[in-house]
Order: sequence, then structure tokens, then C-alpha cells
Amino acid sequence: MTGTGMLSASVLAAPPPPPLPVLDRPLDAEALAEGLRSFSTSYYANHPFHQLMHEGRLTPRQLQGWVANRLAYQRAIPRKDAAIISNCPDADVRREWMQRIVDHDGTRPTDPKGSPGGIEMWIRLGEALGVPREEMEDERHVLPGVRFAAEAYVTFCKTKPWIEAVASSLTELFAPDLMRKRIAAFPEHYPWIRPEALEYFQSRLVQAPRDSQQGLRLVQQHCTTVESQRRAFEALAFKLEMLWLMIDTIHNAYAE
Repeated sequence: MTGTGMLSASVLAAPPPPPLPVLDRPLDAEALAEGLRSFSTSYYANHPFHQLMHEGRLTPRQLQGWVANRLAYQRAIPRKDAAIISNCPDADVRREWMQRIVDHDGTRPTDPKGSPGGIEMWIRLGEALGVPREEMEDERHVLPGVRFAAEAYVTFCKTKPWIEAVASSLTELFAPDLMRKRIAAFPEHYPWIRPEALEYFQSRLVQAPRDSQQGLRLVQQHCTTVESQRRAFEALAFKLEMLWLMIDTIHNAYAE
């Protein structure tokens, strides 16, 4: 057979395309926020892997593969935030953005009573799912596609203007709903997981709304031209595609 008339990708191969607006004039602040929020239809919460998770249809092996691989992304987050800070000329923004690094890296061991941080919480989740700490920490299970996606995000934030990197972080607008679904689904469908292991999800219910509002405010303040707003939408679209690539890679690698 010749030609590509019969060629079609799996429905899992790419996220639903985000509704990129065609701009002939700048959007006002509220319309810009509404446009960015409309990208939720492309968020990786809509991937079949997450649907299986929330319906209790993942096996322990699939959950283990997911938690072990996603640590590579968890560890990329404070590095991308450090890149944003290094590129940002505004001291007030840098000071406020610094909290994100603390949230993920934690304040221990310098402060024994401080927060363990999101990365440590994620490793503990991995242990509760049956992945030994050593295997979590040395990332032996991380798939090349997952590592590529995580590093691509760090590179994006290193090499793009800081405000575009901020716009890419606005997937946090959609994260609280996903966290709430996980908090509800895990005790119901996976009761063998210790409740305290879900601490990471609980922490994101507070952090993600705070962080997304900060990021959205900065994008509204700094993206006031057609070109800057177009780049903000494209940055968010890049991040959505990166997250979809990550979960799709995990889904296909551990399919049963």
C-alpha cells in the first residue's frame, strides 16, 4: 500500500489541541485569563491513564511505574523555577517566586521541624506504592521519554524570556481538580496505600492555587501586546504537550 491516506495516530498520541486564539488586538486582562483557562481541555488530567487511575483500574505495577517515573518531573520543577528566577530582572518577582523552590526542595535538614518538601513527599508516596526508596532516588526506572520531557521543560525555562516561562507554569490553574480526584480515588480504590502517603496531593491543594494566581497576575501585567499574548498562549500549549507526552509514555510502557 502506498500513500498516507490510511495513516492515523492513536487517540493517545497527542492531547486535544488547545483553543489557540487568533489575535488581531490585545486581550484585556480578564479575557486573557479566560483564554488561558480554556486550555484546560488539553490538560493531561484528561488522558486515559488518569481516567483509569481515578476509576481504580490501575494495577500496582502501573502505579509503581507512574510514581517512579514522575519523580524525574518533580525534581525538574525547582530547577525550572531557579531558571525563571535567574532570568527575571524584577527583585520583587524573584523573592516571591523563591517560595516554589522551598515548597519542592523543603527546608530539611537545615530545619528539622520544617517541611520535607514536595520531592521527599513524592519519594514517600513511591515507598507506599511499593517502590524501594533506593530505586526511587536513583531513578533507575525513569523512561527516556519521561526524562526527555522533564528536561525539555527545564530547557524551555532556561532559554525563553522569563515571562513566557511563567506562562508555561499556568497548568497549575488546572491542578487542584486533579489533586482532589486523586485524594478521593486512592482511599476508595487503593486502600492498601497508607493515607499519610497522600501528603503531596494535600499540599498541592494549597500551593497550586496560590502559585497559579501569582503566575496569572504576572502574565496579565506583562503580556499586554498581541505578540506577548500569543507567546504566552504558545508557552502554555508547550507545557500541556510536555505533560501529555510524559503520561502517554508511562501509559504505553506499563500497559496491561
